[in-house]
Amino acid sequence: MSVYDLAHSLAAELKKSPEYLDYIRLKELAEQSDTQKALLDEYKKLQFQLQISMAGGGSPNPSEMERLQKISAVLQMSPEAGQYMLAEFRFQRLLADIYKILGEAAGVDMDLLTGN
Repeated sequence: MSVYDLAHSLAAELKKSPEYLDYIRLKELAEQSDTQKALLDEYKKLQFQLQISMAGGGSPNPSEMERLQKISAVLQMSPEAGQYMLAEFRFQRLLADIYKILGEAAGVDMDLLTGN
C-alpha cells in the first residue's frame, strides 16, 4: 500500500472517529443561530490573527485581545457554543497528536505545530 493510500485511509478513519463526529454534530447545533455563527466566525478570525501576530514575534493587540475575551465570554454562556468549542479543541488535539507521530517518524521537529 502506498503512503498516499494510507493517508486516504487515515482520512477516512478520522471521519469515523468519535472526536470528529462529535465536532461536526456540535458545530451544526452551534451554528443554527445566525448570531451565534457570526460570533464563532469572528472569534476564530481574531484568534487566527492573534496567533499570526505572536508567531511573527509580535505582541498581541490589546484591543483585539479584549474583543476576543468578550466574544469568548458570550459564547461560553451558550451551552451549544461552549460544547462545540471544546469538541473542536479535542479534534484539533487529535490532529496535533497525529502530526507529532508523523513528524517523529520522519525525524522532523513538529513542536511548532503541536504547541509542545
